[in-house]
Amino acid sequence: MNLLRKSLLALALAGLAATPALAHDHKGGKPAGTIVDVAAGNADFETLVAAVKAAGLVETLSGEGPFTVFAPTDEAFAKLPAGTVESLLLPENKDKLVAILTYHVVAGKVKAADVVNLDTATTVNGQAADITVEGGTVKIDNATVTATDIKASNGIIHVIDTVIIPD
Repeated sequence: MNLLRKSLLALALAGLAATPALAHDHKGGKPAGTIVDVAAGNADFETLVAAVKAAGLVETLSGEGPFTVFAPTDEAFAKLPAGTVESLLLPENKDKLVAILTYHVVAGKVKAADVVNLDTATTVNGQAADITVEGGTVKIDNATVTATDIKASNGIIHVIDTVIIPD
């Protein structure tokens, strides 16, 4: 059974609300920009954008893709132990930051409606993240998906409420 399809089905079955207003140019209905552009244009992703910059991933996540990003909000980063974010943003911790951020990215465009039969998703850092559905709530590892299918020119964003940490 295709694990990515299982995960995507779970998202679709959850009936989560998409927030396309964040990502569309309503004049032509096209995505407003790359994943980085869309995230940078949303005040809820300031910490994520700062981390992507510190990790040197702006060019990658602005590239052709497509990518699916499980994007933690600023509130998600605030749940980490005190000093964690500041520590991760230091140049000497760049490798650890890259590992964490790439654990939030899946190669390809994975829409909520495609979630059909997924229970894991292989992330760009090479590790698999668990995907579960519990009573209409979709989770990736220990993070709850709170919004889905935010379109970007090079992929899609699903919003999560917790930073997920690779093994």
